[in-house]
Amino acid sequence: MERALTAALEASLLRVLVSEWARLNWTHFRNAMRQPGFSFTDARSLLGRYVHTTRQIEISRPLVVERPWGQVLEVLKHEMAHQYVAEVLGRPDEQHGPVFRGVCASLGIDAKAVGMPTAEAEVGAPGEAGSRVLDRIRRLLSLAASQNQHEAEAAMRLARKLMLQHNLDEVATRTTEGYVVAHVGRVTGRRADWEALLGRILIDHFFVAGIYVPAYRPLDGVEGSVLEIVGTPTNVEMAKYVFSFLEQAADRLHRAFVEGGGRATRGEFLAGVMRGFLDKLELERRANAGEGLVWVADRGLGRFHAARHPRVRSTSRAGRARTEGFEEGRAAGRSLTLARPLESGPSGGAPKRLRG
Repeated sequence: MERALTAALEASLLRVLVSEWARLNWTHFRNAMRQPGFSFTDARSLLGRYVHTTRQIEISRPLVVERPWGQVLEVLKHEMAHQYVAEVLGRPDEQHGPVFRGVCASLGIDAKAVGMPTAEAEVGAPGEAGSRVLDRIRRLLSLAASQNQHEAEAAMRLARKLMLQHNLDEVATRTTEGYVVAHVGRVTGRRADWEALLGRILIDHFFVAGIYVPAYRPLDGVEGSVLEIVGTPTNVEMAKYVFSFLEQAADRLHRAFVEGGGRATRGEFLAGVMRGFLDKLELERRANAGEGLVWVADRGLGRFHAARHPRVRSTSRAGRARTEGFEEGRAAGRSLTLARPLESGPSGGAPKRLRG
């Protein structure tokens, strides 16, 4: 049965939207605007709009119910940009002209007239070079499923080296495919240690920028956060696959551990798996550096990410004590090989298999 917003859920949704407007007004617009009114519309042809004469931001109910929360926020940002152009810059008649597009570009906001981000619904196809790289990686990851451990490890290393070389070439020749945004994983109220480590794996080793952003599940009335990643279409697609693969692989390793008589909570074992796989990737990075393949930050990506999150504060998170279960998971993670794409994954946003 199709779920719908109850009166109570809609009231909660309205409160969250007002709170998000206030947060974005501070982070992106330096508190330059006064809070508008909010209302919902059942129109499907209109995701959202800002009405200057009544100072109202209208949001589509179908958008909220059917689309990921990240898209709702992108539409809200888009309408806030209209409000800023109208009220602060004094251009109420400008719709999607150069002034509006300039504001959006400076803040990492989608300026398309439909207001739909390229983020989660359509990540955007990789360019020709990116598609070729993904095709070669798909073949290598199929070899990485080999029962021969040495062959599997060699295939994974080659796949990772190919991604590194592709990114080095792309940055050097400035042939970037442009940047897209995706949310991966579930909206949760509190992140487990293993989830934080999984995010670190993507950010440190798979050529994407990332940050946990506020998120909301309107049909459940649950607030939390979700991992947002930004990068080229090729890198985002690869990172989404890695997220899904590691999430499933860690669960599978924990089930096998428990069935074999092991005793550890799922959280501490999964944190160990992610730490072990991170250890493996860091050893691999040192080996690549020995061959002269050293990754330097993509400055364009850094600027785009900073525009989307202009007032980010870094926070440290104390690690938990290393229990026996953690160390068992860590050993399992060190032996884990990134293999061929799986048919589906629990993260929802991950593709069923790599294109190509």
